[in-house]
Amino acid sequence: MRSWLITFRKDRDLTQKQVAERSGVQRSYYTMIENDSRTPSVKVAKRIGSALGFDWTIFFEEQSNETTPKENEKAGAK
Repeated sequence: MRSWLITFRKDRDLTQKQVAERSGVQRSYYTMIENDSRTPSVKVAKRIGSALGFDWTIFFEEQSNETTPKENEKAGAK
C-alpha cells in the first residue's frame, strides 16, 4: 500500500474518484495505484502528482513504495 499517496489525497480532502477524474484515469485504476498493485506510467504519475501537488518522481523511488518519510525517520532513530 502506498500510504504516502493516501495521505496526500486525504490531506487535500479528496476522494479517490476526485483524484482519478483530475488525473484522467478510471477510479478503479487509481485505487490499484494507491494499493500498490499497479505502478503508473510516467504520464499518469505526472498527472497524479499535479492533481495532488507533489513531485511525480516519488512513484519511482524504491523506498517510497515501502514506507513513508515519517516511518523512515523513526527507523533511523532506533
